[in-house]
Amino acid sequence: MNLRETQADPRTAHIRRLPETLVNQIAAGEVVERPASAVKELVENALDAGATRVDVTIRDGGRALISIADNGRGMTPDDLRLAVERHATSKLPDEDLFHITTLGFRGEALPSIGSVSRMAITSRPRDAEEAWRIEIEGGRIVDPKPAAGAQGTVVEVRDLFYSTPARLKFLRSARSESGAVQDVVTRLAMAHPDIGFSLTDDGREKLKLSADQGELLDLRLARLGAIMGREFRENALPIDAEREGFRLTGYAGVPTLNRGNAAMQFLFVNGRPVRDKQLIGAVRAAYQDFLARDRHPLLALFLECEPRAVDVNVHPAKTEVRFREPGMVRGLIVSALKHALAGAGHRASTTVSMQALGSFQPEGANSLPQQTSFTGGYAYRPSYPPISRPSPGLSAAAYDFQAPHTLTGGFEPAAPSGMGETVDPETGEVSDAPSYPLGAARAQLHATYIVAQTDTGIVIVDQHAAHERLVYERMKQAMDAGGVPRQGLLIPEIVELDERAADRVLERAEELAQLGLVIESFGPGAVAVRETPALLGKVDAPGLIRDLADELEDLGGAFSLKEKLEEVCGTMACHGSVRAGRRLNTDEMNALLRQMEATPHSGQCNHGRPTYVELKLADIEKLFGRR
Repeated sequence: MNLRETQADPRTAHIRRLPETLVNQIAAGEVVERPASAVKELVENALDAGATRVDVTIRDGGRALISIADNGRGMTPDDLRLAVERHATSKLPDEDLFHITTLGFRGEALPSIGSVSRMAITSRPRDAEEAWRIEIEGGRIVDPKPAAGAQGTVVEVRDLFYSTPARLKFLRSARSESGAVQDVVTRLAMAHPDIGFSLTDDGREKLKLSADQGELLDLRLARLGAIMGREFRENALPIDAEREGFRLTGYAGVPTLNRGNAAMQFLFVNGRPVRDKQLIGAVRAAYQDFLARDRHPLLALFLECEPRAVDVNVHPAKTEVRFREPGMVRGLIVSALKHALAGAGHRASTTVSMQALGSFQPEGANSLPQQTSFTGGYAYRPSYPPISRPSPGLSAAAYDFQAPHTLTGGFEPAAPSGMGETVDPETGEVSDAPSYPLGAARAQLHATYIVAQTDTGIVIVDQHAAHERLVYERMKQAMDAGGVPRQGLLIPEIVELDERAADRVLERAEELAQLGLVIESFGPGAVAVRETPALLGKVDAPGLIRDLADELEDLGGAFSLKEKLEEVCGTMACHGSVRAGRRLNTDEMNALLRQMEATPHSGQCNHGRPTYVELKLADIEKLFGRR
């Protein structure tokens, strides 16, 4: 007898119902992929039960034990029996899958988990005299029995996947599984700042968040700061926008607070944590003027809408959603983020100042080793004296400089602010430093950095990065006004390239003309530059054309230059900016500072690098032991 003869022939086998235990195990393959999946389902059940406190305990990454204790409504013995049956739920009273107001609704989690583990549920309803306990082992159910327990429910899951050992082979290390559990709990905690959470892993408390009361936005910022870090809390911009029944709230970090991946980007829809590619695309579109392509901002966005406007029944894990109008939702996210970034003015992240202070070490002082923060930067930890944190940016002090956002064409000093500054006729220095948020220029170091004095400290400006942002913003304004003004060259500049590079640039000649750059063919592999953007001043035409050719090759061909304005204008702005190494007089330095104060987004260049660093006088004095 061969192997084929020992197996049932699907062509002759009769259709039969699968055993309930096997059906639940099949469902568990979709619902419970790993311990974190079980934790997610059980914590969501606790939240749906009205709990104000949820305590999670795991051992061995969740394989040996998962315990979820809550103080919710609890269940009666009859409810316990039904809860462990497949597709039994109390969360669809109208039996309407398009009007879901709870986190859970499928009725699959408990029977699926019970089919692949040893599970026990102890629950006591409000006003009940005693608790009841039901046990499920590998899908086999033991009737409820009286037990001791406080109001609420405790679910204990032991030996996860013991009945399906093949699944255990696909699990990762205990540390990796623990990290996934912590990620699940923190996401749910972000969405529900009014509920207390704790997570204990192998006896170590990994997370403890209290249930606070107050305004929702304030609670969210405090909860996000506790999870995402103090740096995020101090550098977060509030988001609040509404469109066609959708309301978007939350917080987004300033561009200079960024990291190398999108792990710190969170989206919640009606209180449900979701992973959505649309979020990544919308965030990238909103930040495209401010960050390099390999850098990602930090943010947490909360979208509220009518339940029928979103389908949450896309996947058994309920981590994916589909919107009825995805384009409108994307537009809402992009516009809300851009509005918040515009309102930030020239504010830069406080982490920039902290990293600058951390690089200083008083002579003879003992310091602790450098420690890496979650943003990827380094923070110096001196043993003496301690350094206080700088203020969260200069945007508040710069309010008077933010409207209107008009920019001059060159280094012409902005109009006096009426704040009483005086100019020394011999040196040209502004003597009243407190009059301006970025202070008065005092020196230029290494022909690259401007040092300015404010009423509370000093500001160090990278002149090239700062002017690059100013030129870029002027080019965008000119484009919105109908076109970038041009200046003709007395003698056209001939730029030699390889033929393919020349063809790439010449194919976009008409679009480049709208950006103020007029070119034409000058034979095979040669481009003649006849006009350049007036905003750029004197331009290194050969260098600009070569860089644009490389940029066009990286971007590909299926786009218009207007769609990729940030890349092309960024390249042109870089060539038209004040170069590092150019000496500036005091008037030019002060004019640059005033334009920065009047320009939105001037706290970072087009690539997300900071344009200035603010150092507080109090912190400098502490470095020298004067405080």
